[in-house]
Amino acid sequence: MEVRGVTLEHASMSHSEELFLLIHGNREYLRCWLPWVDGVTSEEDTSGFISKAVTQRESGLGPNYFVMLNGEMAGMAGFHPIDWRNRNAEVGYWIGEKFTGKGLATASVARLLQEGFDQLNLNRIEIRCASGNLSSIAVARRLGLVYEGTLREEEWLYRRFVDHHVYSILQREFSVGND
Repeated sequence: MEVRGVTLEHASMSHSEELFLLIHGNREYLRCWLPWVDGVTSEEDTSGFISKAVTQRESGLGPNYFVMLNGEMAGMAGFHPIDWRNRNAEVGYWIGEKFTGKGLATASVARLLQEGFDQLNLNRIEIRCASGNLSSIAVARRLGLVYEGTLREEEWLYRRFVDHHVYSILQREFSVGND
């Protein structure tokens, strides 16, 4: 899926302030489903995250990207550390509120799937999201990931436990659907 004007840029320190401002300006919106938001209180916090993302990429454990729309930072998408022994990975993503409904998350995850299967030669990629996060569920379904089940009370999210839905796609399934 292509969305006009959307690019993925490797996470780098040059966008530390922009990332902080995007998170800060979307704090309440992002807090609905992301447990790390309250831990980001300064640009120093985003710099620390970016440093870890760069180290992860340089260590061969998977890249993380800034999602850009016409040169403006709209969110992030990337791999949680890749399990090379089993050739599988989980992807994560988020988009600022004003950028939602434009297909950015779906387009970004589609590119991660392409990279994961075609360049990284992964066998399995999954998405885990809170059972009430209908936007993330829609991304998984649009891209043909298979619902595997629910992890009950998987995550403590600001005063409550939430269930997680697990979706996955295998390399052979992705290839068939994208020939």
